[in-house]
Amino acid sequence: MSAVMTVQEMMDYLAEVFPQVRDDFAVEHMDGTETVVRLLTAERHLRPGGTVSGPSMFALADVTAYIATMARVGKKALAVTTSCSMDFMRKPAAGADLIARARLLKLGRTLSVTDVLIFSDGADAPVARATMTYSLPPK
Repeated sequence: MSAVMTVQEMMDYLAEVFPQVRDDFAVEHMDGTETVVRLLTAERHLRPGGTVSGPSMFALADVTAYIATMARVGKKALAVTTSCSMDFMRKPAAGADLIARARLLKLGRTLSVTDVLIFSDGADAPVARATMTYSLPPK
């Protein structure tokens, strides 16, 4: 299944519906099967010790799952997170952006379930993984 929006259309859409975080994330790849999003790590994302905070990693997983879902169903601003299971497996590299790689596990009429792996940029081992469920608005 292919994406119904281009990367640029998705970036424009995110800037429109979530202007408060438009400078935090960059969609790097989106083809309807895999979605790759970069957290442009800044001082506001860090915890003491200089690594990316858990809440920032959650935000990356959440936004990436939203983008993966919108890539398949189109613009549905009222889709909402209904469930998340997240494991923080290792400390992110200091000074590195985080890269989220997502794939949809299930896309139904009312729910989407997405698996997200998060990596420090350039690393092979994930720092976190999440399973995100979104509720889709009725047609």
